[in-house]
Amino acid sequence: MTRVLVVEDEPQLVRALEINLRARRYDVDAAPDGETALTLAAANPPDAVLLDLGLPDMDGIDVMRTLRRWSRAPILVVSARSTSDEKVEALDAGADDYITKPFSMDELLARLRAATRRGDGGGPEPREPEPGSPARVSTPTFTLDLLAKKATRDGAPVRLTPTEWHLLEVLIRHRGRLVTQRQLLQEVWGPTYRTQSNYLRVYMAQLRRKLEADPSHPRYLVTAPGMGYRFEV
Repeated sequence: MTRVLVVEDEPQLVRALEINLRARRYDVDAAPDGETALTLAAANPPDAVLLDLGLPDMDGIDVMRTLRRWSRAPILVVSARSTSDEKVEALDAGADDYITKPFSMDELLARLRAATRRGDGGGPEPREPEPGSPARVSTPTFTLDLLAKKATRDGAPVRLTPTEWHLLEVLIRHRGRLVTQRQLLQEVWGPTYRTQSNYLRVYMAQLRRKLEADPSHPRYLVTAPGMGYRFEV
């Protein structure tokens, strides 16, 4: 069974998560603070992590950075912090998804299923690009190997989350053409997210920060205001 590490200091929420996850045949480890979470993760490596940022002993961002030194399991932040800057900081630190409290349990479970489908606890599985996608994209600034799921910028490795790879694959499949916000949201997150344009903007900004030479004036990941995005070749 898929092992989920829940890092949360609110006992009632932990209990609700444990009940719902175990009812769906997940193994669950729970930690009320960062130190316990890191100890549990080392002893029983999780396949996915649900991580609160406001922990009593350390910031969840520090927990995530420590986990990312050795684990590529999907990390879903579950936090009351809701500004774009806070979301970007979490994504920079290695989060694969960001869920704002209060949340729908059905939504959290759907995002967890999506995250674990995109990875196997050891990172995203290499797979053949979808029809119309090249196996490799090279620009003067960055290179993307869609088969091996490896990215470099100016020759240095860049870590992309499974969600970021999925966004890139959709855009590259339609390279040079507009992909609407609704289409991107539906293909990457599913039909229930077709109106979450703010959510999409956070991820696209993060991709530009990682890949573009000048993220504020992107050359390749281009916005069509009010409509969507396109990957320029």
